[in-house]
Amino acid sequence: MTKHAKITLSGARDIPFSALMLSQANVRRVKAGVSIDGLAADIERRGLLQSLTVRAQRDEEGNETGRFEVPAGGRRFRALQQLVKQRRMAKTEPVPCIVRDDDTVSAEEDSLAENVHREPLHALDQFRAMQKLVEQGSDIETVAATFMVTPAVVKQRLKLADVSPKLHDIYAEDGMSLDQLMAFSVYIEPV
Repeated sequence: MTKHAKITLSGARDIPFSALMLSQANVRRVKAGVSIDGLAADIERRGLLQSLTVRAQRDEEGNETGRFEVPAGGRRFRALQQLVKQRRMAKTEPVPCIVRDDDTVSAEEDSLAENVHREPLHALDQFRAMQKLVEQGSDIETVAATFMVTPAVVKQRLKLADVSPKLHDIYAEDGMSLDQLMAFSVYIEPV
């Protein structure tokens, strides 16, 4: 029988935004396709859905300075920073943070792991979620604006959500491609 090490999770706490700063250990450097405006609007609408990962900043003697570096969650930090600059959020607003104090794992490793282990939502789950939002009363334009796509994209996703559940099952098991599923969603108006 193999013994496993005891797992200790890092504690979470609210830290005022003014005590946070972006860490140089954040591995995301290329900003291509990164929409801070959209993320800021989303945070303003629904709040922060995922905590920032932080490490206490230390002075030369190793004592905490009261400030925290953000090695993981740079996009969220920048979105919050934008909200503060636009005076839509107070700089003293408490931000939920996971405080890492484990010296055996580097801040760069935390940042890389957060970005590499991220799994995008399966397209079928996206179709179904958009369909559910519309069923709950959201209009197509609101869904489109909320998720930064065009109304045409939402309409296409809704058509895909209406395809036979049996075809959804085949698609979910990689038995057909998205293009093949899309072929089943084409509707030709009767003449």
